[in-house]
Amino acid sequence: MHIKPLAAALGILLSGVAGAAPSFVNGIAVDGATLDLSGGTGANNGRVGFFSDIYYDPNRNEWWGLSDRGPGGGTLSYDTRVQRFTLDINAATGAISNFRIAETVIFRSAGTPLNGLAPTPSNNLGLAFDPEGLVINPKTGTLLVSDEYGPAVREFSRSGELIRTYTTPANLVPRDSTGTANFAGDAGNVAGKRTNRGFEGLAISPDGKFAFAMLQSAMLDEGGGDGSVNRIVKFDTATGEAVGQYAYRMKRSGQGQGISALVAINDHEFYVLERNNRGIGVGATLATADKEVYRIDLNGATDVSNIDLDTPGATYTPVAKSARVLDLDANTLAALGNKSPEKWEGLAIGPQLANGDYLLLAGTDNDYSVTQNAGGEQFDVYFRFTDADPYLTSIQCPLGETTSCTGAGSAVPGDGSYQLLPGVLHAYTVTSAELGNYAAPIPEPGSFALLGLGLAGLAGARRRRQ
Repeated sequence: MHIKPLAAALGILLSGVAGAAPSFVNGIAVDGATLDLSGGTGANNGRVGFFSDIYYDPNRNEWWGLSDRGPGGGTLSYDTRVQRFTLDINAATGAISNFRIAETVIFRSAGTPLNGLAPTPSNNLGLAFDPEGLVINPKTGTLLVSDEYGPAVREFSRSGELIRTYTTPANLVPRDSTGTANFAGDAGNVAGKRTNRGFEGLAISPDGKFAFAMLQSAMLDEGGGDGSVNRIVKFDTATGEAVGQYAYRMKRSGQGQGISALVAINDHEFYVLERNNRGIGVGATLATADKEVYRIDLNGATDVSNIDLDTPGATYTPVAKSARVLDLDANTLAALGNKSPEKWEGLAIGPQLANGDYLLLAGTDNDYSVTQNAGGEQFDVYFRFTDADPYLTSIQCPLGETTSCTGAGSAVPGDGSYQLLPGVLHAYTVTSAELGNYAAPIPEPGSFALLGLGLAGLAGARRRRQ
């Protein structure tokens, strides 16, 4: 394998990008017990799973937050869903406040909810769905969602009904030694995506013509020799067919390193959120948390659709990758004991502010603050964030209860010192110069954008649409 050294080197400064990093404004922690608007009353049918991804739709001035396969870890049926939410945004500073769920949309196929159950021989994909990335096609207003199980990209109406599934490139499909597709797990598989490492990031070009889905990490049968190289797939949204693949080199492998979000800056440059599995989380250790955002450019990268990245003598140019643009660990909230959450997974370019800067919003997946044992019994996980490593002193209680618990105590104290893991949002501002060549999604017919009503134009007006 030969990677052309110039384009592969980390620290390349991409054209049009200033050296300054986005500026942290503030953050909010959303109660881990927050319920959505589905009518559910507990963790398995109504608790918000928060931000496996975030998307801002400038054509409607709407925010969307994606929940994943549910708190059962793929062992329990869960109606997968997406939340439309509202935020108050200070048009002058970009400070955020007052997170509220405005709409809950259940994903369905012919009226039947897509569930979070992991694929099995009897549920071989079928209704199995683990949504991880979300965009809205500006040409149609439909929702595109990336799925870890496939890996797949699926298109839904705004009411959540499945319209179609894009064609997954054959080399990404998990297969056993006979070449038979096996989505149930890595056991016996020799090629294709790894279990729970399918399409994690999803972006769409500003004109809506192309969608870009990114594997969380390297496939079973390749990885650039050290498991640190994964793939970005370019899809034609008109046909649902892949038209290109590109190699991306991660910072390193190990510690669960992988990408969590992909955000379009224009039709060839993107932000990539890359993280490890350390930090405050359900079952995670706190030490060496590492969550970073990079800028990449597909221009000049080799289309590796027909190249095995591990073939001896293979030569290709991966996507150009900048030095670190943003360190998500650098700013923390007192509500979490000034510690970094484990799962920074959502990232979105938001509205333009009154001074011309843009809001950049990052969010965390809190895994519903639920864990389970080998027998499938589920537990709420309560943390005291002031402790040195909050998970080590966490209290685990039967769902919905605060007594008969295990861990650091047999009951959750009533003084508020222990809490479910919240969902976290961080607001940053980024200048037009820092974004460099940014292109917002095209205006959709009948949208606010056609009327020229961005956030700056709505300063002082009501920004929430209930």
